[in-house]
Amino acid sequence: MTFNSNANVGGSGAKRRGPGGGAIAGGVGGLGAIAVILLQIFTGGDFSSLLGGVGGGAPSAGSETEITDCETGADANANIDCRLAAGSKAINQFWTGEVQGYRPPQLIIVDGSTSSACGTASNATGPFYCPPEETVYIDPTFFDVLEQQFGDDAGPLAQLYVLAHEYGHHIQQIAGIMDAHPSNGTGPESNGVRMELQADCFAGAWVAGMTRQTDENGVPFLESPTEEQIRDALDAAAAVGDDHIQEQSSGRVSPESWTHGSSEQRQRWFTTGYQGGVGSCDTFGAPGNAL
Repeated sequence: MTFNSNANVGGSGAKRRGPGGGAIAGGVGGLGAIAVILLQIFTGGDFSSLLGGVGGGAPSAGSETEITDCETGADANANIDCRLAAGSKAINQFWTGEVQGYRPPQLIIVDGSTSSACGTASNATGPFYCPPEETVYIDPTFFDVLEQQFGDDAGPLAQLYVLAHEYGHHIQQIAGIMDAHPSNGTGPESNGVRMELQADCFAGAWVAGMTRQTDENGVPFLESPTEEQIRDALDAAAAVGDDHIQEQSSGRVSPESWTHGSSEQRQRWFTTGYQGGVGSCDTFGAPGNAL
């Protein structure tokens, strides 16, 4: 995945925020990155229920600045913060055309750690969407963790897949999908797994349509992805499958505790969205044996 070097990607509204306090409550803050990621990676729901008492409330003050050093596609190709900011602009344009009355979420690119209404954001917690704030939090150094701990290359398209997945949770929030399908426990057919697989499907739909998003001069933000880049995104989806994470952490797979779906499911639903578009992403209507 490469941005067109002359595309105007400025004005995304993304912000960079430095440390602002807010350690994870309930004793989780002392856990290592792997243990936290096992619970939180790509979460689309309320972190307090998943982590047994994450500090809530409004985020405490931290140094926050709008990302203004990101004007062209060449900037996005050279700098990961800019890449994420530019990606958010393209993703927002895609969903504006798909969802009537779409309102963009805020994107906070985390520098170190910061607090949110859903708990602490850092590379240990992984990227997440915070529904009460309608905000996506992502620490770019998370991709180093993804590569080191899960063996994924986490190239540019894989990074934007992660971002698009979190924006998929925003669609679920504003479209009422989260309210219609509240948590009903864990397991391979649970609402939580269906929610995550749908976000993967939404991400795949965006990747398929991303070259249609253009700047004000009609220049596409992104070039068409190569087969190698698509494989990299699929590898990222597989790396964070519940079964893969469980095998790496304990050597045992326990489907009854799944919250995000297996590697095969995550890859398959990304591919479903990539091939069939947003309309193919009804994971809640899929019978268990087709999930």
